Amino acid sequence: MSDQTKKPNSYTSEFKESAVKLAVESDQPIAQTARDLGLNPNTLHTWINKYSKPKTAIERTDEHIYDEVKRLKKELARVTQERDLLKKATAYFAKEMQ
Repeated sequence: MSDQTKKPNSYTSEFKESAVKLAVESDQPIAQTARDLGLNPNTLHTWINKYSKPKTAIERTDEHIYDEVKRLKKELARVTQERDLLKKATAYFAKEMQ
């Protein structure tokens, strides 16, 4: 595949945030960090501008978001189990009534 027809990579937000954290906290130049990660340095600079605005707000928000997602996944699993159980019970009692 030539460079002109090469499809652009898509990265997860977790990868982007990790790359930004590494670049900001590392002692090496941002361009070197980008090369180590296989990224274009301009891409990493763009991510740094996007993901490192107010540091403390991002850290708190991200932590909160991940905790909320984890909680919601657990709740979804529980509610799905309850729904499935109720479907089976409804079918059982409908059969018994006939």
